[in-house]
Amino acid sequence: MGVAGKAVTDASFTSDVLQSDKPVLVDFWAEWCAPCKKVDPLLAEIAKEMGDKVEIVQVNIDENPETTRAYRVMSVPTLTIFKGGQPVNSVTGARPKSALINFIESAL
Repeated sequence: MGVAGKAVTDASFTSDVLQSDKPVLVDFWAEWCAPCKKVDPLLAEIAKEMGDKVEIVQVNIDENPETTRAYRVMSVPTLTIFKGGQPVNSVTGARPKSALINFIESAL
């Protein structure tokens, strides 16, 4: 994993996500999560296509329990878009690429 975006940790979440100048899609994932492995390459493609509009980052829920708890992530993958330091939209579960793009665009 980690193909789609920069790895963000509990320690770097504030600076990488909450203080970002542009919208950030946070992919909450886990190494053991099969649907996460399906979403990862799609997010990597989207990052290349939409990188000027949104930054895509990843939070490993097992390694970053504080952020996972703070945003009440109960299952993975959970994708949350942050704008201006606030979560504005979230979806859980694997989605096709077109649905992921629509989800991102609806929050921009």
